[in-house]
Amino acid sequence: MIYAAILAGGQGTRMGNTKLPKQFLNLNKTPIIIHTIEKFILNTRFDKILVVVPEKWMTYTKDIINQHIPSNDVVEVIKGGQTRNETIMSAIHHIENVNGINDDDIIVTHDSVRPFLTHRIIEENINETLEYGAVDTVIEAVDTIVESKDDFFISNIPVRDEMYQGQTPQSFNINAVKKAYDDLSENERNILSDAAKIMLLKGQKVRLVRGEVFNIKVTTPYDLKVAEAIIRDSEITKIDLEEEM
Repeated sequence: MIYAAILAGGQGTRMGNTKLPKQFLNLNKTPIIIHTIEKFILNTRFDKILVVVPEKWMTYTKDIINQHIPSNDVVEVIKGGQTRNETIMSAIHHIENVNGINDDDIIVTHDSVRPFLTHRIIEENINETLEYGAVDTVIEAVDTIVESKDDFFISNIPVRDEMYQGQTPQSFNINAVKKAYDDLSENERNILSDAAKIMLLKGQKVRLVRGEVFNIKVTTPYDLKVAEAIIRDSEITKIDLEEEM
């Protein structure tokens, strides 16, 4: 089976003084998380779309989904964990408890505040994960990456042509990522920056899928302004195409 896990556990502290976590803020009069869920609903290959949120926001999330996406039995809201990776494992444990896990089951995990992913990105995540077992969505680094271990002096400048910026989705064979996570030491879990590193720490290869520059993560007020501009631009383009027809 093919599952999606839309990760909505963040509180949005970098968004400033807002009453709601960032995933529930409006983008073109619709909550950001709804834009994201709709992208997954459009892909009919998913057997279940899990929206993983903090327990105190579960009822609110269900309410806005019912308001904007009524009569849909593919989407299910479940409780997340304390960290990103714990939230992914919460989704996997839910799948295991409800349906069991087969050897070829995969999960496509995605940030709830990346509403601009494309059908191509989703399709390539599914196809490449079915073949390779682990996938990370990336774009090529445009700027030079500078590393500093002490936050004071440069410790390394990697070769830019070998650098990529990570996005989501990140997708995995469920049994493989569950086993890799269970095998991590406490120290390894403490240094995890994202789910792909779970596989890398256990010697598993992770296939690259090309993302898009506009597949942005909305985490700051500036990001929200950029997202609104992307929405406006897409609407203008749609109008121009309709007029040409």
